[in-house]
Amino acid sequence: MAIGAEEQVRTALAAADVETARPEERAEMLMEIAVGLQIKPKSVDEIRAAIDLYNRALAICPSSHALLEARIRARRATALQAIPEEGSASLELARDGLEAAIPNLREHGSAEELAEAEMNLGLVLQGLSSAGKARIVDAISAYQRALRTFDRAAFPTEYAILQNNLATAFLSIPFTDERSKMREALAVQAFEEGLKVVNVIDHPSEYAMLQNNLGNALQYASSSHSVENNLRAIEAYDEALKVRSRKSAPLEYANTISNKANCLWNLPDDVEDPASGNRLNLAVARKLYAEAREIFASAGEAGKARIVAEALDQIDRETLSVAPLRETNGPMHEAE
Repeated sequence: MAIGAEEQVRTALAAADVETARPEERAEMLMEIAVGLQIKPKSVDEIRAAIDLYNRALAICPSSHALLEARIRARRATALQAIPEEGSASLELARDGLEAAIPNLREHGSAEELAEAEMNLGLVLQGLSSAGKARIVDAISAYQRALRTFDRAAFPTEYAILQNNLATAFLSIPFTDERSKMREALAVQAFEEGLKVVNVIDHPSEYAMLQNNLGNALQYASSSHSVENNLRAIEAYDEALKVRSRKSAPLEYANTISNKANCLWNLPDDVEDPASGNRLNLAVARKLYAEAREIFASAGEAGKARIVAEALDQIDRETLSVAPLRETNGPMHEAE
């Protein structure tokens, strides 16, 4: 743990160690200080320090204060979600904490607290599902329960985020049965539903996220209308790029221009005459890939830089051989 985080923990413990304070007051104070550590943490050490404070708060919280205990568990879960790790231990702890907290939040807490916990549970379950340790349908159910409170009228930001989460959950289900196309359609519908309540001025981050992910959903849909979908995807990426710039959000910008490049790679220059090829779109795609590779490399994202470099090499081979238009899975397909 970094010295700064250690000092904050010592300060928090000293502040909470007041003889005249009741245990529940001390527990609540530790929780509030931990929440403060989670806001824009400078390092993972501050997240770990917050988790330590939550654990100490739980240790002294009286069993008679069920709502306070539930709030501490729910907050600790959000900190556990933020821990970068190879395995899934932290996510499993977060799941257990949320599942323990939700019944008490349902009985004693506010509707908003419960909905927030359900939304976070959905995220945790979605993360665990990729490791085979949870069912994606349970994540979808948690998101849908959260939507009972976080409706489009009163909570537009939360509503939009939940629609994005639902869509990415639908898309994460393997396309191995006859319902695959229906899930793709539901994902596109959810992205579009989220975009009905956010705009580029008031909710720029959510707007860009939804537009980027809508573009991905359209681009990779198994549809007989691939050209039409790709044109719509280009429009969505361009909308995302109204927010995501190389200066303000370089990695998000690089992801989006990579997605746009892949879309152009599969789009004929003249949609009315697909047989004429796509050399012009390939040239634009190559330029976008080159910029994305530079950004990824400078940010230390070696894996993404390598994938984009491979796409550049393939484009160069196609351009030299005057290859016909063909389909590709492409290098980028990031939900963010």
